[in-house]
Amino acid sequence: MKKLFIVLAVVSLGFVACNNEGSGDATIDSAANKVEEKVEAAKDSLNEIKDSAAAKLDSLGNAIKDSLTK
Repeated sequence: MKKLFIVLAVVSLGFVACNNEGSGDATIDSAANKVEEKVEAAKDSLNEIKDSAAAKLDSLGNAIKDSLTK
């Protein structure tokens, strides 16, 4: 009976020791990285749109300037 009690005590300590406290931080870090990647992708997309719009406005401005000088 004593041996069974000791074995159960050791096993219960093993379960308590393996409670995976660190996994919550890893999940938060992973989610933060995914959000950061999406934010960077959105910034890149907006920069491409901004550059495209700026190029179109420049060409439109040049076309208007050319038509006014004629």
